Amino acid sequence: MSEKFPFPEGWIEQLNSLLGHSLPDFLHSYDAAPARGIRMRPGINPPPDAGNPIPWGENGYYLPLESLAGAVPAHEAGAYYLQEPSAMAAAAALRPCPGEKVLDLCAAPGGKSTQLGAFLQGRGTLICNEPVPGRAQILARNIERMGISNAIVVNHLPEELSPRWPGWFDKILVDAPCSGEGMFRRHPETRQEWHAASPAGCAQRQSHILSHAARMLRPGGIMAYSTCTFNPIENEGVVQEFLRDHPEFSLLPFALPGIGACQGMMRLWPHLIRGEGHFVALLQKTEAAPDAPIKKKEKQPGSGMAIPDKHQAALAADFLREHFDLPLLPNALFASHITQAPECPPLQGIKVLRLGLHLGEVKGKIFAPDHALALAHPCKKRLEVDMDAARAYQNGQVLPCGEKMKGWFTPCLDGLPLGWGKASDGQLKNHYPKGLRK
Repeated sequence: MSEKFPFPEGWIEQLNSLLGHSLPDFLHSYDAAPARGIRMRPGINPPPDAGNPIPWGENGYYLPLESLAGAVPAHEAGAYYLQEPSAMAAAAALRPCPGEKVLDLCAAPGGKSTQLGAFLQGRGTLICNEPVPGRAQILARNIERMGISNAIVVNHLPEELSPRWPGWFDKILVDAPCSGEGMFRRHPETRQEWHAASPAGCAQRQSHILSHAARMLRPGGIMAYSTCTFNPIENEGVVQEFLRDHPEFSLLPFALPGIGACQGMMRLWPHLIRGEGHFVALLQKTEAAPDAPIKKKEKQPGSGMAIPDKHQAALAADFLREHFDLPLLPNALFASHITQAPECPPLQGIKVLRLGLHLGEVKGKIFAPDHALALAHPCKKRLEVDMDAARAYQNGQVLPCGEKMKGWFTPCLDGLPLGWGKASDGQLKNHYPKGLRK
């Protein structure tokens, strides 16, 4: 246990009613190092230093504390997401199916959103919302990096969304802001921010968020509520109050491999599993619940979205046919970006940061592909590079290539696309985004 950051006064005492005789085992777990986790993009093998699989985290593996996996080209290319093991539990419990409409209401920095996106496999719609603008930008970047092609990133408070999107979603994740007790081992400095009134203040905000999420869920839909705290005020207390106020909901039993089964609420303890503290509840809305009216779908929802003109659509289609085997549909414009947008809820007046898969921009008679397109799908025209060349590329350097190579190519490290380059005269001109260069 950290001497520099001792546990807050009164915190251990409140855990006694939850843990009883196992309290010493719980406290002893704080002498151990926190667990690190890595969640691989489907189809990509874990790095050599990855450990055993995380039982409840599909494509997840434990990672040594000394691993440098976050500082190599594969990370920037979206091969994996570094995610605390217990944080994988909520999306695993919700487990959306391809084709469903899913909302991650408190989504930054994007670990759970990208996990939900992996479950959807590019089909259906994933709305990722973050109320704080700076954090929403980080969320949008991680959605792009992990190649999630059917996501829409928005920046709103829950109460601004619920009147616009009543009953639109099949599944909703509410990973609510909390007092953070479950992170006291991983981030001991957060112990200084906790005080006795923290849980009650957080619970009030959590109940507010959950009530607006409930409005956006369709009858028969499923909602996961999660926190990274142990406190029953924020966990069972919030859920029980929600059920009293929303009789159309009930707890839904579920089980997670390596953790066990529950009747709808599950707490993850660091002395019982290899991970930090977490809480997950699964709630289902009855099929008999009155369905809220949904506004008619707009032909051209707001937020700068429009339809590409014939010239733009033709240039984009030609490029996509030449470089990709799978069908890609340039069906929307977002600012100057031609995108492949999923089915959208009404977007008039919504602050949208990212709309589906950004394919590229038309500049005169030229189609310039977007970085997101390279990360989302394998390109037919590629240049295989080694680790040194991959680092040089991500630093913004020009790469050598074959004299006969002309036009757009994706430099690839072990088959993993890193971005775009344009070949001419034996050189691959670097088109890695300047804001991402090291």
